[in-house]
Amino acid sequence: MSETRPLRISWFRRLGPGLITGAADDDPGGIATHSQVGAQFGLDLMWTIALTYPLMTAIQTICARIGRVTGEGLAANMARVLPRWLVHVIVALLFVANTVNIGADLAAMGAAARLVLGWGETAFAVAFAAGSMLLQVFVPYHRYVHVLKWLTLSLFAYVGVVFTVSIDWGAVVRGLFWPQVAFSREALIAIVAVFGTTISPYMFFWQSAEEVEDEMLAGDGSLLDHPQQAPAELDRIAWDTFIGMGFSSLISFFIVLTTAVTLHANGITDIATSADAAQALRPIAGEFAFLLFSLGIIGTGLLALPVLAGSAAYAIGELRGWRIGLEQKPENATAFYGVIALAFGLGLLMLFLPIDPIKALFWSAVLNGVIAVPLMVATMIVVSNRRHLGRFVAPRGLMVVGWLATAVMAAAALAMLVL
Repeated sequence: MSETRPLRISWFRRLGPGLITGAADDDPGGIATHSQVGAQFGLDLMWTIALTYPLMTAIQTICARIGRVTGEGLAANMARVLPRWLVHVIVALLFVANTVNIGADLAAMGAAARLVLGWGETAFAVAFAAGSMLLQVFVPYHRYVHVLKWLTLSLFAYVGVVFTVSIDWGAVVRGLFWPQVAFSREALIAIVAVFGTTISPYMFFWQSAEEVEDEMLAGDGSLLDHPQQAPAELDRIAWDTFIGMGFSSLISFFIVLTTAVTLHANGITDIATSADAAQALRPIAGEFAFLLFSLGIIGTGLLALPVLAGSAAYAIGELRGWRIGLEQKPENATAFYGVIALAFGLGLLMLFLPIDPIKALFWSAVLNGVIAVPLMVATMIVVSNRRHLGRFVAPRGLMVVGWLATAVMAAAALAMLVL
């Protein structure tokens, strides 16, 4: 017993990039999307959660695998497959989309703080941005990563809300695995929104980069240079991503479920923001459910902000050949941390411009959906390139699901452009 306990503790401690990436996927924008789906369609679109889970798990596993095998992030590997000018364009679009997301998330977090306290929407948004940025810049990665892990617990607020209401679990199972839905224009828009907010480019870059960060911190070296580490490391990546994306899907499931059995059941079908969802819950599910939902928005926002800013900084830094990494001291990686500061600054600026944060979030999702497709195609080409990865190319099953995820995302992006 004493021999297995340390092994279990060590295994849980090694959960990191996949867990944090999955939890960050449920940012305030994702909460708003899933809240709208539950409020507008009840349990009818619950099946989208079951469908996206294996797809997002496959593509995130592939991204993590590329980073761990090569010892380089996704942007550096993309540059080996695509023309550099095209990678520059894609990374620039990523930065724009992430910055818009940061601004929209800060607006949602400020609105949630105002709902709870009754004041200070802009002040809290600025404080959240400043605190998150300062932690990212001045706290070394090996310490900061523990902050992010603890923040994942904030998402359990959406599990807690469910226990305040009555649920027909038979209807929930039918919604997950035997849906009855007419594919109207409104339903199609909602489905596209779920795909766009679930399979996002910033997640690709973050998980790949953090695998490299962890590798450098441990001094292990890439798997190409140290193939004897491969069985244990690839198994860890598989479990980390499986659990992380499962956590993301579980929280998405509970958000849709909560709003379906409360808001939709009471005829409230038009939810524009995550704060709207929290406010609408108050008279229906009670003060405790309202408080849990509101605090969850703030907690997941604090988790998502560094992932959004950091993924953009990693992508740009890899492409430009800068010294990068959250373990670096600010004076040794000024350009890398400068991108993080710029992303936060531009995101904050959106709060003071005549820009509707909800529309900005929608167009950010559209942009994410569009740029995800060439990124996923390039990622699949990299992970199947035997000259580049040697014997560490992805196994056939992972390749099949990865290409399926790419096809689904391409269809979603096409639908976004056509609608």
